[in-house]
Amino acid sequence: MRTILITGANTGIGAACAVAMAAPAVHLVLACRSAEKTAPVLAAVRAAGARATFLPLDLSDVHSASTAGKEFAREHDVLDLLINNAGLAGQRGTTRDGFELAFGVNHLGHFALTLPLLPALEAAAGRIVNVSSGNHYKAKSIPWTHLSQATRSFTGLPEYAVSKLCNVLFTAELRRRHPRITAVSMNPGPIASDIFRRMPAALFAVLKLVHPMASVEVGGARLMHAATVDVSNDDASLYIDRDAPRAANPVGLRGDLASELWDFSLRAIAA
Repeated sequence: MRTILITGANTGIGAACAVAMAAPAVHLVLACRSAEKTAPVLAAVRAAGARATFLPLDLSDVHSASTAGKEFAREHDVLDLLINNAGLAGQRGTTRDGFELAFGVNHLGHFALTLPLLPALEAAAGRIVNVSSGNHYKAKSIPWTHLSQATRSFTGLPEYAVSKLCNVLFTAELRRRHPRITAVSMNPGPIASDIFRRMPAALFAVLKLVHPMASVEVGGARLMHAATVDVSNDDASLYIDRDAPRAANPVGLRGDLASELWDFSLRAIAA
């Protein structure tokens, strides 16, 4: 049986991808905050003949994220596919651990979840898909001193760009440290999902005018493509833009920065 873990699979492209991947001989583990909100997706997955399990996960709390990873690892020797999909955008504040909200949820929570899963992924020669964004091109560096402060910008979008750059850097460092695991980052493109649910309505209206948005079903299909496409002979596949490999932000290709982010993240989740 193939085992797949998807974060944020109660809604949006995560839910669409889970339903599309559901089939006999597949076990889908949906890692989300709310069991109640995940229940309809679990039902749809089971209706397609797959096994479905709920895993409690709060990415704004590194202890919760790490606990979820360890709980899964205790019960499963192998993990074929991990899709780090959950995230937020256009929000301001800090996580429970005091990190900037977008960085803490979009990168650090997934980092804490992923580390305990690496042995199971290596045992399966599995794949990790980190959902990034085209916004990662807008980040020119990682503002280390600001990562432990509340969101500084009004829109939260500059911080979102940094968090999405971190997704690409995390992917690159996973490739270097764990070559048995296939790691890719991807951009689903602008999607009409609830990732922007807490963005001010006026700002979201402007965003939709500037960036026409595809449906969650289209986003789910793009996510599924990143999870299944053959990248064995494609060095450019660190970052997949919708359905095709694309050169990532050059900052995301810096090995020194990827290593520094890994070490920073280790210290952060240990604190």
